[in-house]
Amino acid sequence: MIVRISGENQYELADDDKDHLNELENAVAAAVEAGDEAAFSDTFAALLDFVRQAGTVVADDELEGSDVILPPADMSFAEAGSEFTGEGLIPD
Repeated sequence: MIVRISGENQYELADDDKDHLNELENAVAAAVEAGDEAAFSDTFAALLDFVRQAGTVVADDELEGSDVILPPADMSFAEAGSEFTGEGLIPD
């Protein structure tokens, strides 16, 4: 699975990582829905850190479509309200 962090890199993650990635994204969405900015900051950072640590950077000269595109690390809490809703960012 290819995950892009906007403004950064694309990362290749094992298909086995999809469930954990989905759990982290659900935690971010729950924090946003609860209006908890501190929890959002923590959970969003954990989501991005997981992708960076578990994934392998896709080389710049490789053309790969992204299966998931995550917002940039500097996304504000207000912006998160429109990103982490409904179906979520990670397709089933």
